[in-house]
Amino acid sequence: MVVPLPSADPFYTWDGPLDDVAPGSVLDTRTMPYGFHDQDTPITSTQVLYRTTDQFDRPTTTVATILRPLLPGPAKLISYHMAYDALGSECDPSYTLTGNGTYSQAGTFEQGVITGYLASGYSVVVPDYEGPDLEWTIGRQSAYAALDGVRAAESVLGLPASTPVGLAGYSGGSVPTQWGAEVAPAYAPELNIVGAAAGGLPVNLAHNLPYVSGSKDWAGVIPALIVAYQRTYGLDTAAFLNPYGQQIVDTVSSQCINAFASHYPGLTDTEMLQGPYTSLLEIPGVVRAINDNIMGTAGTPQVPMLLAVGDVDGTGDSVMITADVEGLAHEYCERGVAVTYAQYDRLSHSDAFLPFQAQTAQFFTDRFAGAAPTDNCAAVGPGNALAPTPVP
Repeated sequence: MVVPLPSADPFYTWDGPLDDVAPGSVLDTRTMPYGFHDQDTPITSTQVLYRTTDQFDRPTTTVATILRPLLPGPAKLISYHMAYDALGSECDPSYTLTGNGTYSQAGTFEQGVITGYLASGYSVVVPDYEGPDLEWTIGRQSAYAALDGVRAAESVLGLPASTPVGLAGYSGGSVPTQWGAEVAPAYAPELNIVGAAAGGLPVNLAHNLPYVSGSKDWAGVIPALIVAYQRTYGLDTAAFLNPYGQQIVDTVSSQCINAFASHYPGLTDTEMLQGPYTSLLEIPGVVRAINDNIMGTAGTPQVPMLLAVGDVDGTGDSVMITADVEGLAHEYCERGVAVTYAQYDRLSHSDAFLPFQAQTAQFFTDRFAGAAPTDNCAAVGPGNALAPTPVP
């Protein structure tokens, strides 16, 4: 079934007032196919348009895909956060899960994971957590979209707030997962979240930027990050980008990550900047945006956590910083959170996806069975601190 892009689909637009509408309220629903790159399946989904909250506590809306389990059983819900890492609406999970959009190996693997949860008796909700403006890596906003997606899913499915819920996501999907666990005690205390599993986390992008600058496979995330910060924080890119940098930013501004991440091998942020700047970390607006999205700074999770990352070169998994994830785990341990920290040595970001998913499946089996929380905090090193970068 061919459907219009979300940017051209009126279902995604809500013109009514939102100020007096509670977060998570259902605004509209429709039945849609659950497809796989133009291949039909017998499964259908319910798409829900719902009210949520943006990074600055203003009401907004987004869409989630709700999937019912393939086997009957006790009610249990997974909020699965796909790593769609998108700047264009054709990357939205609500679009790609209908069988539309271009092929993505990562998306294919994730759809397999989602289908596995359905076959194991879970209901699954997959939110478009970047929101209508595709604001990538933005922490609190992504968390609110995920938590309100759970609220909306419970309403659509007729499930009580006591329904056990798991939050899961890898790479870009770790953003709503980790931030969701942090802000849930204050933002959605009624939800019965039993655990959160986040892998390949971008804990502090001030550390990731120098790591990927000049990279063969990941340098394209640099202009994409500029796009996201421009949209969210109103960065004046003309004040620091040179014509080449602006050209790349314009090119990636409607793309999915598989179109830009490795498309600029060897690109450095220095090449994109006009004088006197030689690094994005010399630009006050960029540093403020990064500091506003450092994980571990918005609250303390009250549920067991699985935090995982690869380490392929002694620094990170080729894009995420291993010591950052360890530092986040250590900080949570210090605050009394039951944390399982998993480090996949010699595995890159892509290669660590599968062992993380296997470990996550066992983690949730235990969490939903009501097993006593376990942790390996005694073995977690200090890692890197969560300190903000001084603003120039």
